[in-house]
Amino acid sequence: MLSNLDKYRIILASNSPRRKELLAGLDISFEVKVNGDVDESYPEGLSPEEIPMYVAQKKADAYAPFLQEDELLITADTVVWTFEEILGKPSDREDAIKMLMKLSNRVHEVITGVCIVTKNKSIVFSVSSAVSFGYLEPSDIEYYVDKYKPYDKAGSYGIQEWIGYIGAEAINGSFFNVMGLPVQRLYRELKAF
Repeated sequence: MLSNLDKYRIILASNSPRRKELLAGLDISFEVKVNGDVDESYPEGLSPEEIPMYVAQKKADAYAPFLQEDELLITADTVVWTFEEILGKPSDREDAIKMLMKLSNRVHEVITGVCIVTKNKSIVFSVSSAVSFGYLEPSDIEYYVDKYKPYDKAGSYGIQEWIGYIGAEAINGSFFNVMGLPVQRLYRELKAF
């Protein structure tokens, strides 16, 4: 369906098994390459939508020197916005528990920035989804953090895991975006690339 991409070797620059699974769902051939750890810090003053786009661009820039003429690179970054602060990946167990307590019985936004790059072209976009969590008992939060160890996830949770089953009461927007890759928008962007 994306025959316009036949001239490219598609590369997903991500360690995330969820992003790999979601991109595979688009029925395109790709390989996964990761160019070490990229500093995911960002300058103050960026809007919540700009932050994951900025970091996704940084990830693409880290790979750019190695990009071949026939390669198309996809990078992404996800943040959680509580309407008061950005929640990235937790630093430890205590941080993960604090984050989930902030999300309990509230609505938050999950924002994913995506960068698509070739030697000659680059586009960056972000997609937001609103997630409504019901009340999470402290014992449920501790159980989830101890069993699932969500230290590689923005906001300390994976919507597709146990905490999403018991906590996520409503989603306004793309479910797959909340998982970490807005595949509906990505498909449209790739089709038009």
